[in-house]
Amino acid sequence: MNITKQSRFLSFILRHKPEKIGLVLDHNGWANVKELLKKTDMDIETLEEIVLTNNKKRFAFNENKTKIRASQGHSINVDLQLESKEPPEILYHGTATRFLNSIYDTGLVSKNRIHVHLSSNKEIATKVGQRHGKVIILEILSGRMFKDGYKFYISDNEVWLTNNVPTKYLRII
Repeated sequence: MNITKQSRFLSFILRHKPEKIGLVLDHNGWANVKELLKKTDMDIETLEEIVLTNNKKRFAFNENKTKIRASQGHSINVDLQLESKEPPEILYHGTATRFLNSIYDTGLVSKNRIHVHLSSNKEIATKVGQRHGKVIILEILSGRMFKDGYKFYISDNEVWLTNNVPTKYLRII
């Protein structure tokens, strides 16, 4: 299996379905590295390469590399121990034009994930949106949201997270 496929598989296991290989994550989303290696065809060198070279920095080791977890994007309930932070005044969300009607009806909702993912710049939001079709960038009035009591978090890989974004805080760029 090539490194890209292994990285996608690791993402699937650590973010969504650890039980698929009989892996157990702790409350904070950490998996035991030795257990993970036993249950997959990966070796420690491959795992280190995936963590080091993933352009989105989706994975992190603990300090002594005995545990690994996904940095964000979970559909399973884990506590990443993120502290609430004040976001920049504006954040961005890239999506496909075909989702706009639904977004205008409900705002941005996490659906099958724990949080809505937001970017600090348009370039990253564009890359994310391109994965889903003809891209459109939404500007999020995150500073106003924060002042209105909404919580924001920033993951280890610098993705901004929040529970939802009501339509009144959205603008199309």
